[in-house]
Amino acid sequence: MSISAQNTLAGHFRSLHQPGNPLVLGNVFDPSSASLVASLPSSKAVATASYAIAATQGVHDDDMTREQNLAVIKTIAAVVIPQGKPLTADLQDGYDDVKETIRQAIALGVVGCNLEDVDNKARKLRTLDDAVQRIQWAQEAAQEAGVPNFAVNARTDVLAFGGTIEEAIERGNAFLAAGANTVFVWGGPKGRGISRAEVGQLVAAFKGRLNVILRFGEGYLTVRELKELGVARISVGPGLYKIAMEAYKQAAENLLSA
Repeated sequence: MSISAQNTLAGHFRSLHQPGNPLVLGNVFDPSSASLVASLPSSKAVATASYAIAATQGVHDDDMTREQNLAVIKTIAAVVIPQGKPLTADLQDGYDDVKETIRQAIALGVVGCNLEDVDNKARKLRTLDDAVQRIQWAQEAAQEAGVPNFAVNARTDVLAFGGTIEEAIERGNAFLAAGANTVFVWGGPKGRGISRAEVGQLVAAFKGRLNVILRFGEGYLTVRELKELGVARISVGPGLYKIAMEAYKQAAENLLSA
């Protein structure tokens, strides 16, 4: 794929983010899951999930290196790109050199990414200025690579570090001003989550440019409810991976205990 065609695909990917008519992403973790999702007529784009990719490498999400992540993304791109679907990659915190990370991802055919406002090595939240600078670097790298339409889904973990929804809004608006396409407000690994009322607050603050992670199971907001709330993007993180592994485990137990 030429750089011009990649930038056109990136522009198409951006256009799929429509508040009230959100892009729904079934996050993938290897070529098999990527091929399956990309082949579905209802699939408009493909997104990776770093947690699940790390699990396939036998490491914890925060300990996965750029090299490990990009190696799997390369194999995923090889099955997604020929199908003409946009591929967005979970690039965690961008690693030590954000610009180089974006350059390498673009070289694989990626047209968008998730970028977190944490320092995974230090296990701490970055300052707002630092996080904004890294989004700007990502945009600069994409521009320099010839893909100015590259879409950054800027994730803030401020709630996971005990912050408030008001702080999440402050960060999100700063990320959008820095060039991010959408904002992903994450509730943290211990299930803090985002309430319906908070989703409404975030949608209003970001003019709909919000990514919400959908949780499978009773009691969580559904795709229909999130559409009605006006979000622009819905993802599932490692949700499909966990469902697949639970089914695999159950089948293996049934086999081995027979």
